[in-house]
Amino acid sequence: MDAITDIANSWLTDFFDSATKKEIQDLIANDPEELKERFYKNLEFGTGGMRGVMGAGTNRINKYTLGKSTQGLSNYLRKTVSDKEIKVVIAYDCRHNSDTLSQTVAEVLSANGIKVYRFSALRTTPELSFAVRHLNCHAGIVLTASHNPPEYNGYKVYWGDGGQIVPPEDGEIIAEIDALSFEDIQFSANHGLIEAIDTEVDEAFFRESVKNGSFNAEGKDDFKIVFTSIHGTSITAIPEVLKRAGYSNVTVIEEQAEPDGNFPTVKSPNPEEPEALAMAIAKAEELGADMVVGTDPDSDRLGIAVRNLEGEMELLNGNQTMVLMTKFLLDQYKAKGFKGNEFIATTIVSTPMMEQMAKAYGVEFKTALTGFKWIGKMIKDFPEATFVGGGEESFGYMVGDFVRDKDAVTSTLLACEIAAQAKANGSSFYKDLIDAYVAFGFYKEKLISITKKGMSGADEIKQMLKDFKENPVAAVQGSKLLWIEDYNISIAKNVQTGEEKEIKLPKSNVLIYETEDGTRIAARPSGTEPKVKFYISTNSVLENAADFKSVNSQLDAKLEGIIAELNL
Repeated sequence: MDAITDIANSWLTDFFDSATKKEIQDLIANDPEELKERFYKNLEFGTGGMRGVMGAGTNRINKYTLGKSTQGLSNYLRKTVSDKEIKVVIAYDCRHNSDTLSQTVAEVLSANGIKVYRFSALRTTPELSFAVRHLNCHAGIVLTASHNPPEYNGYKVYWGDGGQIVPPEDGEIIAEIDALSFEDIQFSANHGLIEAIDTEVDEAFFRESVKNGSFNAEGKDDFKIVFTSIHGTSITAIPEVLKRAGYSNVTVIEEQAEPDGNFPTVKSPNPEEPEALAMAIAKAEELGADMVVGTDPDSDRLGIAVRNLEGEMELLNGNQTMVLMTKFLLDQYKAKGFKGNEFIATTIVSTPMMEQMAKAYGVEFKTALTGFKWIGKMIKDFPEATFVGGGEESFGYMVGDFVRDKDAVTSTLLACEIAAQAKANGSSFYKDLIDAYVAFGFYKEKLISITKKGMSGADEIKQMLKDFKENPVAAVQGSKLLWIEDYNISIAKNVQTGEEKEIKLPKSNVLIYETEDGTRIAARPSGTEPKVKFYISTNSVLENAADFKSVNSQLDAKLEGIIAELNL
């Protein structure tokens, strides 16, 4: 505790502002446990950048932790960029302090002689990714904590290709940050280098979203959409993109349309949670709408609800929407004639159905670690290949490569195109999904997330993963264990034959069990939240659509059996 107190006392010098010093003095005097939480470590870059609770301290989001990261980034850019003018674009979302923190970030960059384009008001993360290349910038920054609770904020860095930073740049930037003290931050802004941007970039982004997400679907006038931004940034883009694509029957949930970092109408602004879309689903039932779409605060994730076989609104998971979106895009490419260089992509914890679909269409399948930055990296690493589309189970999808991160704006339009055309054909989004199960195998997944907050929680998560690794299951629901994939050591081992294969992905704290019947169980800590996550996938043959309900029930029962077996 003495070491932590020493670090806290170092924040009481004249370099730090009076409000910060008062906050820390109060903690020293009155709340030693909270002081420990604030200073026991430094915030780190995870799969989605740097994200944390706002407040004073090294383990919090504040002007100093973000300032230090920005100073390190500035130093790195000045060392590695040979262009006369270095340019960075900044966006921010609806969260508390995002506006002021983004201004601080802009000021630090400008103090280092870097040209800054800063959106004049909140904008979506996909538009930031687009703007990096549109404005020929060397980097981009977005202030967001995605779908985390209201007390969080965050900071994601993008490189010149429009994708999030990946090796080697991420490690080199972190090294620059770690070499700094807080007193090295240059806060004295050069306001002449900071330029406000808005409608010109908006227009270009909207045009590209419509171009990439629209496929001349029939039946738009007869297709009813209920949309909610859940108090986030997508209100600045999605209604306009849908309008330009020809959708006139769109109902916006007005109670959730105003950007608000408190997210007052939901427990969590996460479209993965059914409760977050409850208001929109109720409105859809009232109006007889065909589809509900909801997005997270920075508009990179989307949740979709459609009518099931009973005519009731049912929330789909990220794997389901990803599968049908990808199939639709592949059908478009197939109709024009494959050129032989197309690929689709997903992550190691997402549905194996994506790989089966790639085989059926004869296109390449690439898999990446969790985090969309790795899918963006594929586009950069294989410039000769054409990225069709791809996503991850956590409700993120990317259509083509004009945006290099998950993009709820264009994906929303794509989902509407699929559903409107299906309805015009006498089918539905849900029925088309069932047809995909018949064609490629019925894969069904479930995610179990266990939250463990604070320093003690981090230790508990480490222990849970250690136990999972050191005590492998012998069988799952009667199916014997076949493979253990250990991404910590980059080895996949067949436990029955002893065969070992190298995993050709960067090392990561992920362990995956696969049984003889193709059931997969993956475990990993979240890179952005105090959680440990277990991803379960199982599958069955679906001979025809008429058998869907019975096979679906069997897979549900199997998933529940696996959860009970693993004591999750």
